[in-house]
Amino acid sequence: MEKIPTLFERDGAFRVVDRPRAECAWVFAGEGAATEKLDGTNVRLTVRSGQLVRVEKRRNPSAAQKRAGVVDGWYVDTAEDAAEDRWILAAARGTDVRGWPDGEHPCEALGPRIQGNPLQLDGHLCLPFDREAPVYEGVPRDYAGLRAYLAGLESRFAPGALAEGIVFHHPDGRRAKLKRKDFPQSA
Repeated sequence: MEKIPTLFERDGAFRVVDRPRAECAWVFAGEGAATEKLDGTNVRLTVRSGQLVRVEKRRNPSAAQKRAGVVDGWYVDTAEDAAEDRWILAAARGTDVRGWPDGEHPCEALGPRIQGNPLQLDGHLCLPFDREAPVYEGVPRDYAGLRAYLAGLESRFAPGALAEGIVFHHPDGRRAKLKRKDFPQSA
């Protein structure tokens, strides 16, 4: 699981500044499609014959692992008896996978007991990145435009709630992200 780069460089307070990251130049060249960035927990569901057979959660490297050069996270199995996995498993069970093709599907687990439920959902579910990512048309591709756009971007998954941000997807698999909270409060 590769970490998705943020579109702009960051300052000392970890806020974005009006300086595009070199590896995201394709976004500023107008390439790729923008989808909603969801504020939940990254999980992976494995489906076989329309049945959920495995639920994994993302594990990020520890500080020591980061110092040793490990930068990307990985997936680990959830456990039925682990309190910290309770709501991830509820989201997985609340997701209808009957029409999904066999395979591993990265998803965002969402719901009332996950990440403070910013979308104000009534139930727990998983939204697969590879199946349910509606595209936003006409998204600006510059700092000021993106800041203004994200300030009022409504979620497609929970109308009335603000989207966390956007993720640009290039046809070759590259991705780049930007969250509303990445911007400084005053600029």
